[in-house]
Amino acid sequence: MTDDVHTETDDAELHWHKALDRDELPEGRVEAVSCGGTTVAVTHYDGEYAAIDNSCPHQGGPLGEGSIENGLLRCPWHGWDFDPLTGESPGSHDDCQLVYETEVREDGVYVGFPPEDPRERTVSDVVIETLTNWGLRQVFGIVGHSNLGVADAMREASERDELSYYGVRHEGAAAFAASAYGKLTGRPAACFGIAGPGATNLLTGLWDANADRSPTIALTGQVESQVLGTKNFQEIDQEAAYGDVAAFEQTVLGTSDHAELATRAAKTSILERGVSHLIFPDEVQTMPADGATPGDPEGRLASRDIAPPEPELQEATDLLADAERPVVVVGHGARFETDAITDLAESLGCPMVTTFKAKGQIPDDHPLAGGVLGRSGTPIASHFMNEADLLAVFGASFSDHTGISEYKPIVHVDFDAMTLGKHHSVDVPVLGEIGVTVERLRERLADREPDSIDHREEVADRWAIWRDEKATRRSEPAEQGLNYAEAFHVLSDVVPDDAILPVDVGNNTYAFGRYFETTNQDVLMSGYMGSIGFALPAALGAWAATQEGDAEFYDRPVVSISSDGGFGQYMAEFTTAVKYDMDLTHVLFNDDELGKISKEQRTGGWPEWQTSLQNPDFAAFAENCGGYGVRVTEVDTLESELDAAVAHDGPALVEIVTDSDPV
Repeated sequence: MTDDVHTETDDAELHWHKALDRDELPEGRVEAVSCGGTTVAVTHYDGEYAAIDNSCPHQGGPLGEGSIENGLLRCPWHGWDFDPLTGESPGSHDDCQLVYETEVREDGVYVGFPPEDPRERTVSDVVIETLTNWGLRQVFGIVGHSNLGVADAMREASERDELSYYGVRHEGAAAFAASAYGKLTGRPAACFGIAGPGATNLLTGLWDANADRSPTIALTGQVESQVLGTKNFQEIDQEAAYGDVAAFEQTVLGTSDHAELATRAAKTSILERGVSHLIFPDEVQTMPADGATPGDPEGRLASRDIAPPEPELQEATDLLADAERPVVVVGHGARFETDAITDLAESLGCPMVTTFKAKGQIPDDHPLAGGVLGRSGTPIASHFMNEADLLAVFGASFSDHTGISEYKPIVHVDFDAMTLGKHHSVDVPVLGEIGVTVERLRERLADREPDSIDHREEVADRWAIWRDEKATRRSEPAEQGLNYAEAFHVLSDVVPDDAILPVDVGNNTYAFGRYFETTNQDVLMSGYMGSIGFALPAALGAWAATQEGDAEFYDRPVVSISSDGGFGQYMAEFTTAVKYDMDLTHVLFNDDELGKISKEQRTGGWPEWQTSLQNPDFAAFAENCGGYGVRVTEVDTLESELDAAVAHDGPALVEIVTDSDPV
C-alpha cells in the first residue's frame, strides 16, 4: 500500500502476521481475518491486497462480512462505503478507516501491526481485583457483546492465576454451578451473562442460591448508559428483575466508587449468605481506572462467633439434661458444624436425624445416625421422631417436607432470627452461631448427669429392620431395567466414601434420600427451590471446588445423579465438562417420562397426560460429546460399569434404565 494512506508511524517496528495464503481470497472479495488478536478486513481488489480496520466507525459493523460492489467496500450493517484499498469514503465524506501495511510473500499475504500500547487498567479490572481479594475464585458464564470489558478483566485475572473461568452453554447452568459451589464451600462463586436474555437466564439458579442461603455473585452486562430507558436492543430493567432475589444490587456507573461497590457485593453475599448483583453498562466497563485501589476484606469483616443469650442457653441446657429420649435434628443451615453436633449427640447417646436437604451431613454409618426425615426419609428417622420426648433442632427451618413434629418439645438453634419459630412456635428459640451454641451446650451438660438413655443398640436394630425391608424391595421386579432400590444399593457400595454428590429432583431423588446410605460424602441439592436440572450444572461447580488445593475438597471425586427429565434440561453442559476435562461421573436414571409427575397424576385421580419423554441414547450422546458413556439395563452389570465410569479420567455418564416408581 502507498504511504499516504497509512495512518501509523512509518518508523514503528511492525509485527507481521500471516493473514491468508496467496490464492485463498478471490479477486473482488473481502474476508475478516484474526491476526495476533486483531481482526482486520482483508480485501483483494484490482490485483492488490489491503488490510483495513474491521470495525465500521459508525455502528461498529464488521467490514470483513461486507462485500465489494462497484469498486467500493460496503458495510453489511448500514451500507456505508469505503475504498477497498485506501479505506477512504467516497465523495465529500471525510470518514477514513485505518489501513495496515500488507506484503505479499511467497507463502502468503502478511499484515504488519505497530507495537501495541500497554493495556489500560479499567473499571472492570478494579471490580474483579476487589472480588478476588474477597476470595472469588470461580466464575461460570457466557461471554457476549455487552460484557466484553468485564470478560477481559477476568481474562487478565485468570492469567494471574487469581480465578478460573468456565464458559458454559446456558446461563442457567452458570447460576446453578455458582450456587452449588457456595453451598459446598460457604464461599461465593460468580455467574456471568450479557444484558437482556443473559441476565434473565441466570434468575432460576440465583433463586436457588437465595432460597438455600448460598453466597453467590451475579455479574451482568447492560446496554450503554445513554440509551437506558429507551427500550434499546436487549435492554431490560435488571434492578427490577433482580429486586427480590438479590440482597445487594447496584448498577456500576462511571462516577461510582467501583472498589466499594465490589466490596459491598462480596461482603453482603458472604455475611447474608445470599445473592449480590452488579450491573455493568457497556461503556462503563472499559473506562480507565489507573491508580484506583481495589478493595479487600481487611477490617471489613467481624467475627461471626456470636454466643446465644444466657437465659435461652440455660433453658435449652435444662431441657436436654432432663430428656430421656432426645433426638438431634440436623438441618442444612448446620452444614459446617456437624462435628460439634455429633459430639453433643454422642455425649447424650441420642439419635441424630437430618432434614432431606441435609442428607449426608451425618453419615448413615454412624452408630447414632437415623437417616432422613420426611417424605424422602427412612422409617428409622420417623420411629425416633415418634418416640422422642425432646427435639434439639440445629439449622433447620421446619419446611413441610421435613416431617419434624411440631407438637414435640423443641429447642431450636439458628444464626438467623427470622428462621427461629418460622412457621410455628417452639419451646426455646436460641439465637446464635450454631457451632458456638453447641459448644456452650456441651460445656454445660458436662457438669451434669443427663437423663438420656443410650440409643445405640436401638438404632442398630432399626437399621437391621430397614435393611431387611430394602432387600425385599430390591427383589421386586421392575417394569423395565432396574428398580430404584437395587440401583441405589449398588451405588451405596460403589460411590467413593469422600465423593461430592449433586442430586436432582423427582423420583430419583426421593429414592436417593430413602435408599442411598451415606458415609463421608457431601450431598448438594436444590432444596427449597426444588429445581429440575440442578444436578449436572451443580457437578460443574463442585468439580471446580476440587481444583483449588483446599484441604477439605481438593481432588475429591464428583458423582452427580439425575433422571432423564433433569438431565435433558442442561444436557449440553456435558460438553462443558468435556471442554475443561472435568473428572466427574453423572448417573442418569432413564424411565422415559417425568415419573414423579405421572405418579402425582395417578394418585391425585387425574389421567396421566403429557409426562412421557422422547429421549436419545444418553450413553451414545456422552460418547458423541467426547466423554465416556455406558447404558445399563441389568443389575448384574451395574457395579462393574459404575466402577469403570468412576475410574475413567474425565467426564463419564452411566445411563440406568429404570421404572417410574421409586417404591
